[in-house]
Amino acid sequence: MTKILFVITAATHWTLADGFRQPAGYWAEEALGPYAVFKGAGYEIAVATPGGVPPTADALSLTPEFNGGPEGAEQTKTALRDATELANPIRIEDARIEDYDAVFYPGGWGPMEDLPGNAESGKLLTEWLASGKPVSLVCHGPAALLATVDADGKSPFHGYRLTGLSNAEEKLNGLADRAKWLLQDRLVGDLGADYREGEPFAPHLEVDRTLYTGQNPASAVPLAQEIVKALG
Repeated sequence: MTKILFVITAATHWTLADGFRQPAGYWAEEALGPYAVFKGAGYEIAVATPGGVPPTADALSLTPEFNGGPEGAEQTKTALRDATELANPIRIEDARIEDYDAVFYPGGWGPMEDLPGNAESGKLLTEWLASGKPVSLVCHGPAALLATVDADGKSPFHGYRLTGLSNAEEKLNGLADRAKWLLQDRLVGDLGADYREGEPFAPHLEVDRTLYTGQNPASAVPLAQEIVKALG
């Protein structure tokens, strides 16, 4: 059976430049939408987090405002309870690439806190790219790629065409002016990526060799569908 590894932030906040801890976690839509796509394809799903800590869904992502109303919010909460794999993660360093067919990183503000400097995640991504199996990340999830930059400033993802949450979108989110750094800036400046963006909050994907990336929450399900196509 095809098996997908979700690597999810364990952070519950994002520390801003003024020291304020913005409540955060993973964005529910970006995990649950792909989860449903992969389950619908008959795939098995496993989850890994830093330290094996059960991940936290950003409370904002569970509100009626971001789910089309109260009924949608209840459906999201039900889907979250039913996705039992999310509550039982392994440690990232315990994940064996040979056990999985692809890796998927959901976004949310949480990844900005704990994944850019997570050595275990950086090692996993580096080895996964070398394996030739699909590597997929969405929205703020590509922040994890920053952990692949070595002491000499080099990354195996250098020059790859990719996307992730844009500066314009972070401004619309209202936190760009308070952030220590913006994802788009560091993907270009630190990673040396060929960053591409589409319209704010509209679905936008980039596929370069075995790297699959989505720009924002609306890109999460289309990204998962591309992985299903890639795995045949």
